[in-house]
Formats: sequence, C-alpha cells, structure tokens
Amino acid sequence: MSQADGSGDMGAVVADLPRLLIVWHSRTGAAAAMARAVFSGARGVAGCEARLVHATRAAPALLLGAAGFIFVGPENLGNLSGAIKEMLDKAYYPLLSRVEGRAYASIISAGTDGAGAQAQLDRIVTGWRLRRVAPALVFRSGAQSEAAILAPKRVERAVLAQCRELGLAMAEGLASGIF
Repeated sequence: MSQADGSGDMGAVVADLPRLLIVWHSRTGAAAAMARAVFSGARGVAGCEARLVHATRAAPALLLGAAGFIFVGPENLGNLSGAIKEMLDKAYYPLLSRVEGRAYASIISAGTDGAGAQAQLDRIVTGWRLRRVAPALVFRSGAQSEAAILAPKRVERAVLAQCRELGLAMAEGLASGIF
C-alpha cells in the first residue's frame, strides 16, 4: 500500500520489512522527477517497504529505521543543495555508530558537473560507514546561463528508466538480504 500526504512523503506502511528510504530535494524539478522514478521502481518489490521523503521531513528517527538509502538532490554552486545538507547535518551525530554497513546510492542533478555534490555526500556518509551499492548517477542538464539554471528541468526518459532500475535493484537487494 502506498500513501501520499501532500508533503512529499510517500510510502508503504508495512511492519517488519526492510525499509528503503528515498530522501530527495529539488529546486527545478529534475531531482523530484528522478526521486519519483526511483520510488516507482522500488515500491512494487515484495518484501521491502519503500518510502519517498522530502529532505526537510527526513528526521533522524526516520533515517535510523531504514535499511538502505537513496539520496537524490541537486548540485548548487558545486555542493549539495541546502536542504539535503541540512538534513545530513541534523542527522549526522544521532546516526553516528548506529547505521554502519547499510546500503546507499545517490542521484545528483547538475548543470554540467555534479562531482562536487557527489564528493560531499560521499564524505559525509563515510562517517556513517554506509556502503555504496551502486555507482553514482549524475544527470547533467547542460544549463549554463542564469535563466537556464533557474528554469524548470525535464529529465530524459532514458535517465528516468535508470532511476527506476536503481530503485528496483535497491529494493530487491534489501528484500533478498543482499544489502
């Protein structure tokens, strides 16, 4: 069963299943579209609960209850977006020494690079000792001008298909005990 409460939270409420937490933030729509695609791929896997949660609602207790994570967000000025970074800042110490070995993957929406945001995320979750289970997926829109950077983004179908596949693979890995 999936639910949406209008806050960017969607999930299946099922006890005793491994939980895949998809934490997202978006400024121009690309990261939101990719997060929804990840959720679409993950939510149909029997034996795994998938939740799609906006970064501003991802409290430490919610993260602590997850068996695996997919972080989806934009790169802003070569770093993680403020909302994703703020969520990680608030959760860092409450989760330290409590989530070692849990699986994670990431998706970054960028103009032309994405490496800075990805490196920043990897440095932070290294402290949690999370285990990357899929290569980073970086979507590059090519935006260079102020107008193009601020404009709503469309993500190609092939990229959305990759996002669905990542969600499916993570959920299946958690359900089967691989991760």
